[in-house]
Amino acid sequence: MTGPNSGPAHDGPGGVRIDPLAGLTVVDLSTSTQGLSVTQFLADAGAEVIGVEPPGGNPIRRQPGWPALARGRRSVVLDLSEPDDRGRLDVLLADADVLVTTHPRAVSEALGLTAEALGARFPRLISAELTAWGATGPWANLKPYEGLVMAKMGLFQSKNRSITRRGPAFISVPYASWGAAQAALHGILAALIERESSGRGQHVESDMVRGVTLLDTWTWYTEMVGIRWPEAYHVVDAYDDNGEPLAALVYPLLAAPTKDGTWLQFAQVEPRLFAGMMQELGLAHVFADPKWAGLPNLPTQELRTELWELMISRVRERTIAEWEEVFRTNKNISAEPYRAGVDVFAHPQLVHDGRVVTVDDPDLGPVTQPSTLVHVDEKPLSPPRPAPRLDADGAALRSRPAPAPQEETAPDAGRGLPLEGLTILDFGLMFAGPFGATVLTDLGARVIKVETLEGDTIRRVFPFPEAGGMKVMQGKESISVDVRTDEGRAIVHELARRSDVVLQSFRAGAAARAGIDAETLKAINPDLVYVNAPGYGTDGPYGSRPAYAPSIGAAMGFALTDAPDAASATETMDQIKAAAVRLNAASAIPSIQADGVAALAVASAMLLGVLARRRGRALGNLTATMIGSATHALVHQLVDYPGRPPAPTVDLGGHGFAALYRMYPAAEGWVYLAALAPEEWDELVAALPADAGLDDPRFATPESRTENDAALAEVLGTLFTGRAASDWERELVAAGVGLVQVHEGLPEVHLQTDKALADEYCTTAVSPIFEEHLRPQPAVRFSRSSTRALGGVLAGHHTDAILTELGYDADRIADLRERNIVAG
Repeated sequence: MTGPNSGPAHDGPGGVRIDPLAGLTVVDLSTSTQGLSVTQFLADAGAEVIGVEPPGGNPIRRQPGWPALARGRRSVVLDLSEPDDRGRLDVLLADADVLVTTHPRAVSEALGLTAEALGARFPRLISAELTAWGATGPWANLKPYEGLVMAKMGLFQSKNRSITRRGPAFISVPYASWGAAQAALHGILAALIERESSGRGQHVESDMVRGVTLLDTWTWYTEMVGIRWPEAYHVVDAYDDNGEPLAALVYPLLAAPTKDGTWLQFAQVEPRLFAGMMQELGLAHVFADPKWAGLPNLPTQELRTELWELMISRVRERTIAEWEEVFRTNKNISAEPYRAGVDVFAHPQLVHDGRVVTVDDPDLGPVTQPSTLVHVDEKPLSPPRPAPRLDADGAALRSRPAPAPQEETAPDAGRGLPLEGLTILDFGLMFAGPFGATVLTDLGARVIKVETLEGDTIRRVFPFPEAGGMKVMQGKESISVDVRTDEGRAIVHELARRSDVVLQSFRAGAAARAGIDAETLKAINPDLVYVNAPGYGTDGPYGSRPAYAPSIGAAMGFALTDAPDAASATETMDQIKAAAVRLNAASAIPSIQADGVAALAVASAMLLGVLARRRGRALGNLTATMIGSATHALVHQLVDYPGRPPAPTVDLGGHGFAALYRMYPAAEGWVYLAALAPEEWDELVAALPADAGLDDPRFATPESRTENDAALAEVLGTLFTGRAASDWERELVAAGVGLVQVHEGLPEVHLQTDKALADEYCTTAVSPIFEEHLRPQPAVRFSRSSTRALGGVLAGHHTDAILTELGYDADRIADLRERNIVAG
């Protein structure tokens, strides 16, 4: 293997490499990207991963990201419809710790791989089942395609401004698969942690619907405001129907081209950062001008448009080289050029951090790919290895002798929370870091959120109190303390002494300046699991830059993956404004963006650290970055090697990838069709009218359908315009075809207001702002352990209780409050 940081990832005493999951065996039956994403993480952490492939191989082998997703695993071909091979699978399972499947429930039942059957035969096994829709509910029997999930939920509608035509827009970034995979990984790691105490395995479930709801930062609650108080509060889009700005966040998250045509995405959400941006643009005087009173919240459309055009014009006065010099010298202003595809790997911070590696594959040659999702002591967790040839380990694995039957080592441990007793001290800011801790509150972790006296900025991003921060504060205890003071630092140091995990997401150097860096806190508590969750890195060329979802989405390819042509307009102001709206929708929609992608990786990093410590393989300081997480979510678009198959690309109309995986307008509404497998073509033909034109010889084989894709899309498009979308869904779903009506409303409203969906995917929580309200269910479910769903909290709500727990009496707490050392 060659490439940056290609040596051992983490050395213990004497230079002996530590693999935190060494000794664990994982059997992977999955045939989807989401399943392989789970087992890639486990293999990178040292587990033995056995990929069981069907005859002909795993279908993901034909996708460009296979060499990265399947690295470091073993391969055995088994035909599970044959009794002998089914018996060989049981031999593997008898010696396994984890099983990962993505089969439809009916297939699992036919193979005897249900939770009940596996639990009875293999009591220590943790079986993880990843689905599209969940095992029950009104959508449970729909085909398991990501596009169908995104269409049915309304996520295509949330991106409708990323295209030039009217209607919903196809999303090609696999957000739902990422959410389901990370949720399953959280479940597996939590179940392994719980097994360290109970000695028992269990079944874990995740799905794309619940998984993708994790990625939303605040839309759930901002839409709740509009649902509850429609007369008092009007929820607005970022732009009006004419593409003019409405929301204040348009300005600190400005997208604009340079003088020489490079589009930049700025990231200046913090008030002081926005002030620095305006100063750099030569517009600092507007803060003192009565004309602009209330900036960035402006009272008229004329003022909002005038300011927007003024800021765009100032960006256009400099070349990209001149702007890069600004970013190098002024650490309070930052913007990212829009990148796509393999160009993402040239990002200076990725290169500096060793998050891009090249593996010499014996068949493919040099394969450039992301390093491990989690780094340890600023190095990859492990050096990546090549993906296996098909059945490379077949002879040895098929002849593996059956181990002794597993013995139950403990009685049924009941339905306790799997992370009960775990305490996390959270110094995260905004969303990408601290929501990783929030996810773990659902699994029982106690999370103490350390906030400033004013509370985290995310609480104030909207005029409605706390709407921006309710989701990231779910389940936490909040203490407001000034860590710049000696007494404030003493408080958080004592909390660190009593905690298991510390999470911080500051820019490079800030944790040390605040006295909460790893060296300081580990001197107080040597057993701490210390997790860094910065946007860019703990040092390096971009380590001190602010990072927000839109800028990371621009830099790492999220925007141009979904809207490949959006950054081409740089001529007139009208063209630029229209392109800016499209780019905003492609990378800055809060329902699905880089913040949520990164947060889930942070949760995985914390759980890995905890499990490693429980297994006596404690790791050094762990780091999961926003930019590193993004490269894993876009693995099929980024992995590069000679002769790599092209990644699917959305058409310029924003309909989809191909005739059999795209949206079509119907007589009323839109339909989304997913029928990629050959047998699904046969089902589609049988379900549609005989005179539909699908018997054309041009469509007779998979190869000819690919060659004549445009003609097939035209035939299907003509057909679907003949009836309403709801009629097509009712008829074709009954025939087993993957087709749904595209929901033309926001997913957060859809799930909150449709009773059947709310019953299936939501639960009730309580918070001080919204009192009793719906929130999404925990995204992972266990057969034996329980989960919980708590509401958000106010800043400093638990200050007194936490200080009392630390031994402070009422008089001392009152004194600290009077001197503005604590609040709440």
